[in-house]
Amino acid sequence: MEQNLDAASYGIVMVTAASRDEAEAIAKNLVASKLAACVSIMPIRSIYTWQAQVHNEEEWQLLIKTDLAFFETLEAKIRELHSYEVPEIIALPIVTGSAPYLGWISEQVQG
Repeated sequence: MEQNLDAASYGIVMVTAASRDEAEAIAKNLVASKLAACVSIMPIRSIYTWQAQVHNEEEWQLLIKTDLAFFETLEAKIRELHSYEVPEIIALPIVTGSAPYLGWISEQVQG
């Protein structure tokens, strides 16, 4: 089946979480809800200012592969599930990608 895939409609949404359990819960929910095709999770260290104090914390980075047409729904779901008052929810466009992989994202994400 030939698909006309525009890479610019796909993206990686970056979200940090306070714990591995929270990151996994968010990831599982997004995939089950068909808002993400895949979520990669890795431990990171974040240094940031929050409420006038510099923090140096271990966090968990989620890399959410999705169709950016569903960003608003995805953002709302993340806010519903997330423990942070102001979670990181940043979308980065995929400039180009393998047609079979982009097709797979398209088949998985149905918002």
